[in-house]
Amino acid sequence: MQYLLMIYQREDEAPSEAEVAAPTREDYERFNQRYGATGALRGGAELQPTSTATTVRVRSGEVLLTDGPFAETKEQLAGYYVVDCDSLDDAIELAAAIPGASHGTIEIRPQVEGVGPSPS
Repeated sequence: MQYLLMIYQREDEAPSEAEVAAPTREDYERFNQRYGATGALRGGAELQPTSTATTVRVRSGEVLLTDGPFAETKEQLAGYYVVDCDSLDDAIELAAAIPGASHGTIEIRPQVEGVGPSPS
């Protein structure tokens, strides 16, 4: 089953003492190499800050655009991985290994099977 692992972190304030020791790009590269070699990683990316976001809504046939994210929250979506795991327990284990889990939040969402584009 495929899962989306969403990495949330704060981007609106000076880093705390814990965040000063936050994971580095090298930590993420090691994670990518380790789990990429297992075949579990199907994709992923770091996202630009929410200041670059555009939200799209359609109401009564009219397209409405808003700068920034849809909801104001303390933590923002900073990146994601798409993974293929045998079980939720395996997805949890993988999510716990993401470097950002040490200072942010990882949300796991199972993909609805049979919906969406076919993998290439």
